[in-house]
Amino acid sequence: MSRSRRIAIVGAGVAGLSLAVLAIQRGFQVSVYERNSTVASMGAGVTLWSNAMYVLRKMGVDSEIERVGGAPDYMHQYDQLGTLQGEFDIQAVNALSGFTSTTVLRRDLMQILARHLQDLGGQIYFGCPMTLEKIDVLRQGFDLVVGADGRMNSVARQALFSDSVRPRYQGFINIIGVSQLGEHRLGNAIHDIRGAQGRFGIVPVREGACYWAAAWRAELDKTRPVSDWYDEMDRRFGQFCAPVQRVLDAREASSLNRIFVHDLDPLPYWHQGNLVIIGDAAHAPLPMSGQGACQALEDAWHLACLLDEKSELEEALADFYQRRITKVTAAQNVGRQLAQRIFAPDSKAETPVPAMSPQQLSDFWMLGLERA
Repeated sequence: MSRSRRIAIVGAGVAGLSLAVLAIQRGFQVSVYERNSTVASMGAGVTLWSNAMYVLRKMGVDSEIERVGGAPDYMHQYDQLGTLQGEFDIQAVNALSGFTSTTVLRRDLMQILARHLQDLGGQIYFGCPMTLEKIDVLRQGFDLVVGADGRMNSVARQALFSDSVRPRYQGFINIIGVSQLGEHRLGNAIHDIRGAQGRFGIVPVREGACYWAAAWRAELDKTRPVSDWYDEMDRRFGQFCAPVQRVLDAREASSLNRIFVHDLDPLPYWHQGNLVIIGDAAHAPLPMSGQGACQALEDAWHLACLLDEKSELEEALADFYQRRITKVTAAQNVGRQLAQRIFAPDSKAETPVPAMSPQQLSDFWMLGLERA
Protein backbone atom coordinates (compact mmCIF):
# COMPACT_ATOMS: atom_id res chain seq x y z
CA MET A 1 0.00 0.00 0.00
CA SER A 2 1.48 3.29 -1.09
CA ARG A 3 1.48 6.66 0.65
CA SER A 4 2.16 6.86 4.37
CA ARG A 5 0.76 3.41 5.29
CA ARG A 6 -1.45 4.73 8.10
CA ILE A 7 -4.24 2.38 9.24
CA ALA A 8 -7.10 2.99 11.66
CA ILE A 9 -8.71 -0.15 13.10
CA VAL A 10 -12.15 0.07 14.67
CA GLY A 11 -12.53 -2.63 17.34
CA ALA A 12 -10.06 -4.31 19.68
CA GLY A 13 -11.31 -7.86 19.35
CA VAL A 14 -9.49 -10.86 17.91
CA ALA A 15 -9.59 -9.56 14.33
CA GLY A 16 -8.65 -5.97 15.20
CA LEU A 17 -5.77 -6.73 17.55
CA SER A 18 -4.36 -9.43 15.29
CA LEU A 19 -4.39 -7.17 12.25
CA ALA A 20 -2.76 -4.40 14.31
CA VAL A 21 0.09 -6.71 15.33
CA LEU A 22 0.64 -8.10 11.83
CA ALA A 23 0.49 -4.64 10.23
CA ILE A 24 2.95 -3.09 12.68
CA GLN A 25 5.30 -6.00 12.06
CA ARG A 26 5.24 -4.95 8.40
CA GLY A 27 6.01 -1.32 9.10
CA PHE A 28 2.51 0.18 9.06
CA GLN A 29 1.45 2.92 11.45
CA VAL A 30 -1.62 1.63 13.27
CA SER A 31 -4.18 3.20 15.62
CA VAL A 32 -6.86 1.01 17.24
CA TYR A 33 -10.14 2.52 18.47
CA GLU A 34 -12.22 0.57 21.01
CA ARG A 35 -15.60 1.65 22.35
CA ASN A 36 -15.14 -0.11 25.69
CA SER A 37 -12.83 0.98 28.49
CA THR A 38 -10.74 -2.20 28.27
CA VAL A 39 -9.92 -4.88 25.71
CA ALA A 40 -13.11 -6.76 24.94
CA SER A 41 -13.30 -10.32 26.29
CA MET A 42 -16.88 -11.31 25.48
CA GLY A 43 -17.10 -15.07 25.13
CA ALA A 44 -15.91 -17.76 27.50
CA GLY A 45 -13.27 -19.49 25.42
CA VAL A 46 -11.90 -20.10 21.96
CA THR A 47 -10.80 -23.25 20.15
CA LEU A 48 -7.88 -22.32 17.94
CA TRP A 49 -7.68 -24.95 15.23
CA SER A 50 -4.73 -25.47 12.92
CA ASN A 51 -5.40 -22.47 10.70
CA ALA A 52 -5.57 -20.14 13.68
CA MET A 53 -2.35 -21.51 15.15
CA TYR A 54 -0.67 -20.96 11.79
CA VAL A 55 -1.44 -17.23 12.00
CA LEU A 56 -0.53 -17.00 15.68
CA ARG A 57 2.84 -18.59 14.91
CA LYS A 58 3.41 -15.94 12.25
CA MET A 59 2.61 -13.33 14.87
CA GLY A 60 5.07 -14.91 17.31
CA VAL A 61 2.56 -15.62 20.10
CA ASP A 62 1.73 -19.30 19.53
CA SER A 63 4.06 -20.61 22.24
CA GLU A 64 2.64 -18.24 24.84
CA ILE A 65 -0.92 -19.24 23.97
CA GLU A 66 -0.03 -22.93 24.12
CA ARG A 67 1.41 -22.38 27.61
CA VAL A 68 -1.86 -21.00 28.98
CA GLY A 69 -4.13 -23.22 26.90
CA GLY A 70 -5.04 -26.85 26.46
CA ALA A 71 -4.40 -29.31 23.66
CA PRO A 72 -7.38 -31.68 23.26
CA ASP A 73 -6.73 -35.05 21.70
CA TYR A 74 -10.31 -35.98 20.83
CA MET A 75 -13.84 -34.70 20.46
CA HIS A 76 -16.36 -37.06 22.06
CA GLN A 77 -20.09 -36.95 21.43
CA TYR A 78 -22.46 -38.31 24.09
CA ASP A 79 -26.18 -38.62 24.64
CA GLN A 80 -27.59 -36.89 27.71
CA LEU A 81 -27.01 -39.99 29.86
CA GLY A 82 -23.31 -40.00 29.04
CA THR A 83 -23.26 -42.86 26.53
CA LEU A 84 -20.56 -42.36 23.92
CA GLN A 85 -22.08 -41.85 20.46
CA GLY A 86 -19.06 -40.88 18.40
CA GLU A 87 -15.42 -39.82 18.46
CA PHE A 88 -13.26 -37.53 16.36
CA ASP A 89 -9.46 -37.71 16.43
CA ILE A 90 -8.09 -34.17 16.76
CA GLN A 91 -4.53 -35.49 16.98
CA ALA A 92 -4.87 -36.86 13.46
CA VAL A 93 -5.81 -33.41 12.14
CA ASN A 94 -2.88 -31.87 14.01
CA ALA A 95 -0.47 -34.38 12.49
CA LEU A 96 -1.73 -33.70 8.98
CA SER A 97 -1.63 -29.92 9.30
CA GLY A 98 1.54 -29.60 11.36
CA PHE A 99 -0.06 -27.45 14.06
CA THR A 100 -1.44 -28.28 17.52
CA SER A 101 -5.05 -27.23 18.02
CA THR A 102 -5.30 -25.21 21.24
CA THR A 103 -8.14 -24.31 23.59
CA VAL A 104 -7.84 -21.08 25.56
CA LEU A 105 -9.98 -18.83 27.72
CA ARG A 106 -10.90 -15.77 25.72
CA ARG A 107 -9.67 -13.43 28.43
CA ASP A 108 -6.22 -15.04 28.26
CA LEU A 109 -6.11 -14.84 24.47
CA MET A 110 -7.09 -11.17 24.48
CA GLN A 111 -4.53 -10.29 27.14
CA ILE A 112 -1.77 -11.94 25.12
CA LEU A 113 -2.74 -10.14 21.91
CA ALA A 114 -3.04 -6.77 23.67
CA ARG A 115 0.29 -7.21 25.45
CA HIS A 116 2.03 -8.17 22.21
CA LEU A 117 0.60 -5.11 20.48
CA GLN A 118 1.82 -2.92 23.34
CA ASP A 119 5.29 -4.46 23.16
CA LEU A 120 5.41 -3.47 19.48
CA GLY A 121 4.55 0.11 20.36
CA GLY A 122 0.92 -0.11 19.21
CA GLN A 123 -1.69 2.19 20.70
CA ILE A 124 -5.29 1.37 21.64
CA TYR A 125 -7.60 4.33 22.23
CA PHE A 126 -10.29 3.19 24.65
CA GLY A 127 -13.67 4.78 25.24
CA CYS A 128 -14.12 5.61 21.53
CA PRO A 129 -17.61 4.55 20.41
CA MET A 130 -18.03 4.93 16.66
CA THR A 131 -20.66 6.73 14.62
CA LEU A 132 -21.00 7.06 10.87
CA GLU A 133 -19.68 10.60 11.16
CA LYS A 134 -16.59 9.43 13.07
CA ILE A 135 -15.96 6.73 10.44
CA ASP A 136 -15.95 9.49 7.80
CA VAL A 137 -13.46 11.50 9.85
CA LEU A 138 -11.16 8.50 10.13
CA ARG A 139 -11.40 7.90 6.38
CA GLN A 140 -10.20 11.43 5.75
CA GLY A 141 -7.26 11.12 8.16
CA PHE A 142 -5.98 7.61 7.40
CA ASP A 143 -4.99 5.71 4.28
CA LEU A 144 -7.18 2.78 5.34
CA VAL A 145 -9.96 2.28 7.88
CA VAL A 146 -10.67 -1.31 8.94
CA GLY A 147 -13.96 -2.18 10.61
CA ALA A 148 -13.36 -5.03 13.03
CA ASP A 149 -16.30 -4.04 15.20
CA GLY A 150 -18.25 -7.28 15.52
CA ARG A 151 -21.29 -9.04 14.17
CA MET A 152 -24.20 -7.30 15.85
CA ASN A 153 -23.67 -3.54 15.69
CA SER A 154 -20.87 -2.89 13.24
CA VAL A 155 -20.86 0.81 12.37
CA ALA A 156 -18.28 0.15 9.65
CA ARG A 157 -20.63 -2.39 8.02
CA GLN A 158 -23.46 0.11 8.26
CA ALA A 159 -21.28 2.65 6.46
CA LEU A 160 -20.98 0.18 3.58
CA PHE A 161 -24.54 -1.15 3.45
CA SER A 162 -26.71 1.37 5.34
CA ASP A 163 -29.54 -0.65 6.95
CA SER A 164 -29.81 -3.22 4.14
CA VAL A 165 -27.65 -5.79 5.97
CA ARG A 166 -28.65 -7.04 9.39
CA PRO A 167 -27.54 -10.09 11.39
CA ARG A 168 -30.06 -12.94 11.24
CA TYR A 169 -31.30 -14.70 14.38
CA GLN A 170 -30.99 -18.44 13.91
CA GLY A 171 -33.56 -19.54 16.49
CA PHE A 172 -31.45 -20.68 19.42
CA ILE A 173 -29.57 -19.26 22.37
CA ASN A 174 -26.21 -20.00 23.91
CA ILE A 175 -25.48 -19.54 27.57
CA ILE A 176 -21.74 -19.60 27.98
CA GLY A 177 -19.46 -19.71 30.98
CA VAL A 178 -16.22 -20.79 32.60
CA SER A 179 -15.87 -23.40 35.35
CA GLN A 180 -13.03 -24.56 37.57
CA LEU A 181 -13.51 -28.30 38.06
CA GLY A 182 -10.61 -28.98 40.41
CA GLU A 183 -10.16 -32.72 40.84
CA HIS A 184 -13.12 -33.55 38.56
CA ARG A 185 -11.19 -33.05 35.36
CA LEU A 186 -12.62 -34.07 32.02
CA GLY A 187 -9.54 -35.62 30.52
CA ASN A 188 -8.16 -34.34 27.25
CA ALA A 189 -11.33 -34.43 25.17
CA ILE A 190 -13.92 -31.89 24.09
CA HIS A 191 -17.39 -33.08 25.21
CA ASP A 192 -20.41 -32.62 22.93
CA ILE A 193 -23.51 -33.78 24.82
CA ARG A 194 -26.93 -33.81 23.16
CA GLY A 195 -30.43 -34.57 24.35
CA ALA A 196 -34.04 -33.60 23.79
CA GLN A 197 -33.59 -30.46 25.90
CA GLY A 198 -30.63 -29.12 23.97
CA ARG A 199 -26.91 -29.35 23.48
CA PHE A 200 -24.18 -28.88 26.08
CA GLY A 201 -20.57 -28.47 24.98
CA ILE A 202 -17.61 -28.58 27.37
CA VAL A 203 -14.07 -27.66 26.35
CA PRO A 204 -11.20 -28.39 28.77
CA VAL A 205 -8.38 -25.87 28.92
CA ARG A 206 -5.85 -26.55 31.67
CA GLU A 207 -5.58 -27.42 35.37
CA GLY A 208 -9.25 -28.27 35.67
CA ALA A 209 -10.48 -25.11 33.95
CA CYS A 210 -12.99 -25.39 31.13
CA TYR A 211 -15.38 -23.25 29.14
CA TRP A 212 -18.80 -24.40 28.06
CA ALA A 213 -21.99 -23.54 26.22
CA ALA A 214 -25.58 -24.62 26.85
CA ALA A 215 -27.81 -24.20 23.79
CA TRP A 216 -31.46 -24.76 22.89
CA ARG A 217 -34.18 -23.46 20.58
CA ALA A 218 -35.82 -20.29 21.85
CA GLU A 219 -37.77 -17.26 20.76
CA LEU A 220 -35.82 -14.01 20.68
CA ASP A 221 -37.07 -12.35 23.88
CA LYS A 222 -34.86 -9.61 25.31
CA THR A 223 -37.52 -8.51 27.80
CA ARG A 224 -37.14 -11.64 29.90
CA PRO A 225 -34.67 -11.25 32.79
CA VAL A 226 -31.33 -12.88 32.11
CA SER A 227 -31.56 -14.74 35.44
CA ASP A 228 -34.68 -16.52 34.14
CA TRP A 229 -32.68 -17.88 31.23
CA TYR A 230 -30.06 -19.20 33.65
CA ASP A 231 -32.80 -20.88 35.69
CA GLU A 232 -34.17 -22.47 32.53
CA MET A 233 -30.71 -23.77 31.70
CA ASP A 234 -30.53 -25.48 35.09
CA ARG A 235 -33.93 -27.09 34.53
CA ARG A 236 -33.20 -28.20 30.97
CA PHE A 237 -29.85 -29.77 31.72
CA GLY A 238 -30.56 -30.94 35.28
CA GLN A 239 -30.95 -34.54 34.12
CA PHE A 240 -27.89 -34.60 31.89
CA CYS A 241 -24.87 -36.72 32.78
CA ALA A 242 -22.42 -36.06 35.61
CA PRO A 243 -19.89 -33.92 33.67
CA VAL A 244 -22.64 -31.39 32.91
CA GLN A 245 -23.70 -31.23 36.55
CA ARG A 246 -20.12 -30.70 37.72
CA VAL A 247 -19.62 -27.89 35.24
CA LEU A 248 -22.84 -26.16 36.25
CA ASP A 249 -22.07 -26.54 39.95
CA ALA A 250 -18.59 -25.03 39.50
CA ARG A 251 -19.50 -22.15 37.19
CA GLU A 252 -18.05 -18.70 37.68
CA ALA A 253 -21.09 -16.45 38.00
CA SER A 254 -19.19 -13.48 36.54
CA SER A 255 -18.39 -15.45 33.38
CA LEU A 256 -22.01 -16.23 32.42
CA ASN A 257 -23.49 -14.66 29.32
CA ARG A 258 -26.72 -15.26 27.42
CA ILE A 259 -26.40 -14.88 23.65
CA PHE A 260 -29.16 -14.87 21.07
CA VAL A 261 -27.17 -16.47 18.27
CA HIS A 262 -27.07 -14.53 14.99
CA ASP A 263 -25.03 -14.87 11.85
CA LEU A 264 -24.73 -13.01 8.54
CA ASP A 265 -25.69 -13.94 5.02
CA PRO A 266 -22.70 -13.79 2.65
CA LEU A 267 -22.04 -10.21 1.55
CA PRO A 268 -21.37 -9.15 -2.06
CA TYR A 269 -18.36 -7.02 -1.07
CA TRP A 270 -16.45 -5.94 2.02
CA HIS A 271 -14.99 -2.60 0.99
CA GLN A 272 -15.60 0.74 -0.65
CA GLY A 273 -12.82 3.23 -1.17
CA ASN A 274 -10.52 3.11 1.83
CA LEU A 275 -12.97 1.35 4.19
CA VAL A 276 -12.97 -2.44 4.62
CA ILE A 277 -14.63 -4.79 7.12
CA ILE A 278 -13.12 -8.00 8.48
CA GLY A 279 -13.92 -10.76 10.96
CA ASP A 280 -17.43 -11.02 12.38
CA ALA A 281 -18.33 -7.63 10.91
CA ALA A 282 -17.94 -9.19 7.46
CA HIS A 283 -18.84 -12.87 7.79
CA ALA A 284 -19.93 -13.91 11.29
CA PRO A 285 -20.51 -17.69 11.37
CA LEU A 286 -22.53 -19.66 13.92
CA PRO A 287 -20.52 -21.15 16.80
CA MET A 288 -21.15 -24.66 15.42
CA SER A 289 -18.62 -23.93 12.69
CA GLY A 290 -15.86 -23.67 15.31
CA GLN A 291 -14.26 -21.10 13.04
CA GLY A 292 -15.28 -17.62 14.19
CA ALA A 293 -11.98 -16.58 15.78
CA CYS A 294 -10.01 -18.75 13.36
CA GLN A 295 -11.41 -17.01 10.29
CA ALA A 296 -10.90 -13.62 11.95
CA LEU A 297 -7.23 -14.49 12.39
CA GLU A 298 -7.00 -15.61 8.76
CA ASP A 299 -8.54 -12.29 7.68
CA ALA A 300 -5.88 -10.41 9.60
CA TRP A 301 -3.08 -12.48 8.08
CA HIS A 302 -4.23 -12.23 4.47
CA LEU A 303 -5.10 -8.54 4.65
CA ALA A 304 -1.76 -7.61 6.23
CA CYS A 305 0.11 -9.59 3.58
CA LEU A 306 -1.82 -8.08 0.68
CA LEU A 307 -1.46 -4.53 1.97
CA ASP A 308 2.27 -5.09 2.17
CA GLU A 309 2.53 -6.73 -1.26
CA LYS A 310 0.26 -4.51 -3.35
CA SER A 311 1.10 -0.93 -4.25
CA GLU A 312 -2.53 0.00 -4.94
CA LEU A 313 -5.06 -0.09 -2.12
CA GLU A 314 -8.03 -0.93 -4.33
CA GLU A 315 -6.22 -3.93 -5.78
CA ALA A 316 -5.24 -5.17 -2.31
CA LEU A 317 -8.80 -4.91 -0.96
CA ALA A 318 -10.38 -6.49 -4.03
CA ASP A 319 -7.90 -9.38 -3.87
CA PHE A 320 -8.58 -9.75 -0.15
CA TYR A 321 -12.29 -10.30 -0.76
CA GLN A 322 -11.67 -12.76 -3.61
CA ARG A 323 -9.12 -14.68 -1.55
CA ARG A 324 -11.39 -15.03 1.48
CA ILE A 325 -15.04 -15.15 0.39
CA THR A 326 -15.24 -18.82 -0.64
CA LYS A 327 -13.68 -20.15 2.54
CA VAL A 328 -15.61 -17.97 4.98
CA THR A 329 -18.87 -18.71 3.17
CA ALA A 330 -18.14 -22.43 3.51
CA ALA A 331 -17.61 -21.94 7.26
CA GLN A 332 -20.90 -20.05 7.48
CA ASN A 333 -22.73 -22.82 5.62
CA VAL A 334 -21.23 -25.55 7.81
CA GLY A 335 -22.38 -23.70 10.91
CA ARG A 336 -25.92 -23.35 9.60
CA GLN A 337 -26.14 -26.98 8.49
CA LEU A 338 -24.99 -28.25 11.89
CA ALA A 339 -27.37 -25.92 13.70
CA GLN A 340 -30.25 -27.17 11.58
CA ARG A 341 -29.41 -30.77 12.38
CA ILE A 342 -29.09 -30.10 16.10
CA PHE A 343 -31.91 -27.62 16.69
CA ALA A 344 -34.53 -28.37 14.03
CA PRO A 345 -37.85 -29.32 15.69
CA ASP A 346 -37.85 -32.77 14.08
CA SER A 347 -34.15 -33.50 14.60
CA LYS A 348 -33.03 -36.61 16.47
CA ALA A 349 -30.71 -35.24 19.12
CA GLU A 350 -29.15 -38.60 19.86
CA THR A 351 -28.04 -39.16 16.25
CA PRO A 352 -24.35 -38.30 15.77
CA VAL A 353 -23.74 -35.57 13.22
CA PRO A 354 -21.61 -36.96 10.36
CA ALA A 355 -18.10 -35.57 10.58
CA MET A 356 -15.51 -34.82 7.93
CA SER A 357 -12.48 -37.06 7.94
CA PRO A 358 -9.28 -35.72 9.53
CA GLN A 359 -7.80 -35.32 6.04
CA GLN A 360 -10.82 -33.38 4.78
CA LEU A 361 -10.88 -31.16 7.83
CA SER A 362 -7.16 -30.47 7.67
CA ASP A 363 -7.41 -29.65 3.96
CA PHE A 364 -10.27 -27.23 4.61
CA TRP A 365 -8.70 -25.48 7.60
CA MET A 366 -5.33 -25.07 5.88
CA LEU A 367 -6.77 -23.97 2.53
CA GLY A 368 -4.87 -20.90 1.39
CA LEU A 369 -2.17 -21.31 4.05
CA GLU A 370 1.25 -22.90 3.88
CA ARG A 371 1.80 -26.26 5.51
CA ALA A 372 4.15 -26.33 8.49
